[in-house]
Amino acid sequence: MQSFDEFKISNQLRSAITDLGYTNPTPIQSQAFPVISSGKDVLGIAQTGTGKTFAYMLPILQALTFSEEKHPRVLILVPTRELVVQVVEEIKKFSKYLDNRVVGVYGGTNINTQKALLDEGQDIVVGTPGRLYDLILSRALQLKSIKKLVIDEVDVMLDLGFRFQLTNIFDLLPTKRQNIMFSATMTE
Repeated sequence: MQSFDEFKISNQLRSAITDLGYTNPTPIQSQAFPVISSGKDVLGIAQTGTGKTFAYMLPILQALTFSEEKHPRVLILVPTRELVVQVVEEIKKFSKYLDNRVVGVYGGTNINTQKALLDEGQDIVVGTPGRLYDLILSRALQLKSIKKLVIDEVDVMLDLGFRFQLTNIFDLLPTKRQNIMFSATMTE
C-alpha cells in the first residue's frame, strides 16, 4: 500500500492521520496493517523512527469498537516508563476522534492512582512488566478480556531481566488472543 487512502480504516482514523500530516505509510506500516488486521500473530522488525507504534496501533484501533467493558481488551508491554509515556501519547493522537480509554502504568509512581484509573475501566493498558505484574497480583488489573497482546521491544525486555514477570503475565492471559511483537534491534 502506497498511501493511507488505500487502508480500509474509519473516517475518524483517517481524519486523525490527516491532522498528523501523514500521507504515505512506511514499509513496516504497509506490511503490518493487513497481517494485524487479519488477526494473525505478527513479529515486526524495523529500525527506530520507522513508525512501529503506528504500524501496530492503526489496525488495533480500527478493530477496537466501543465497549462499556471494564477490563482492558488490548495489553501493550514495553520495557521502560519513558516508552509507556511515549506510546500512550501516540495512541491518544491516533485516537483523537475515537472513543477509547487508554492508560499507562509503570513503576516509580503511586500505584494507588494507577489502580483507581484501572477501576474506572480502560480499553488499552500500556505498561512495564514489573508494574503490570504488581497490578495483576493486587487484583487491580484483570486480563480475562485481553484480545490483543503487543510486546514492543521484546528483546530489550528480556535483556533487562523481565523474563519472570513476562512468563507469569503470559500464564494469566486468555489463550485465544492475537500476539503482536515488535522490535528495532532483534536480528532476523
